[in-house]
Amino acid sequence: MANKAKTAGKKQEKDKAIDEKTKNVLDIRDMQLYFQTGKGIVQAVDKVSFALERGKSMVIVGESGCGKTSLGRAILRLLPENVYKYEGSCLLNGVDIMEYKNEKFRKEIRWKRAALVPQSSMNSLNPVLKVSDQVAEPILIHDLAETKEEARDKAAEAFKKVGVPVDFLDRYPFELSGGMRQRVAIATSLVTDPDFIILDEPTSALDMLTQANIMNVLTRLKEEIDISFILITHDVSTSSEIADMAAIMYAGQIVEFTDAYTFFGTPLHPYSERLMASVPTLEADDEELGFIPGQPPSLINPPEGCRFAERCEEEMELCSEEPPTFEMDDGRTVKCWLYREGGERDGNNK
Repeated sequence: MANKAKTAGKKQEKDKAIDEKTKNVLDIRDMQLYFQTGKGIVQAVDKVSFALERGKSMVIVGESGCGKTSLGRAILRLLPENVYKYEGSCLLNGVDIMEYKNEKFRKEIRWKRAALVPQSSMNSLNPVLKVSDQVAEPILIHDLAETKEEARDKAAEAFKKVGVPVDFLDRYPFELSGGMRQRVAIATSLVTDPDFIILDEPTSALDMLTQANIMNVLTRLKEEIDISFILITHDVSTSSEIADMAAIMYAGQIVEFTDAYTFFGTPLHPYSERLMASVPTLEADDEELGFIPGQPPSLINPPEGCRFAERCEEEMELCSEEPPTFEMDDGRTVKCWLYREGGERDGNNK
């Protein structure tokens, strides 16, 4: 009983530290992450900005290699040794955590206030440790439980939230199916009660039924607990089930940021339109699926101007200059010269 009271007290202290007037749980401004390689500087994340409201979820979609995973790792500061540039601001509940020293970030932010569900759950789980020990580890590291028994109880609660039988606590990862391992990974991200969770391709390498079950779990968690999700994926159709907002990445930049409902119905950027045209629908059985001609540009030496121009059917002379991010009348933002007037694009702009 005393342990529960102490845990509740820590939760209240955490809540008091959050400015109630702060609308956004996360506010990214001009984030850059460049890597030094033998072939040159890779501009993986280039001046990315977006805001995520408290309790909302957003999806980051785009082709492979567009910088989605690098953006997620930049937010959590999970960086390799070959970082060339890491700049910008990352406000968590109004506080710029980019200013934190690495040790302070590790103790106060990573996994405690912000967690990650990696792309391959089997690679993230130690095959020789029981899943109970791995789920309870973040609790013990961040001193959120006094004993291993209390940490195990918290792990059991997290298992219940994601629909994993409690008796699976004493199993090893290889004894679980792919879907159950992914649920364990989600449970591990939940045990410290973070403000937001980044999910990197949480349904990749899973069959269609298991994908649907995982998305149902995330949808239920979103409704039941006060938490924000950032879903990184290239599967546009799957992401529609959970997202409130959508950020479309191309060549290291966010080219469109909008509410998800509007995006899935009427995307703005030519790249977004081509992405949606490539998604099969029940209403368009007889229509040929669309595609995007060409290949994404190299992030070592990206082209000047609009990075999508060479693949765009609406390329014009102005595209040789890099477009700023335009805000539309309805609040959506798009990085395309076609919308420089802030309204609907003019078909005569071609």
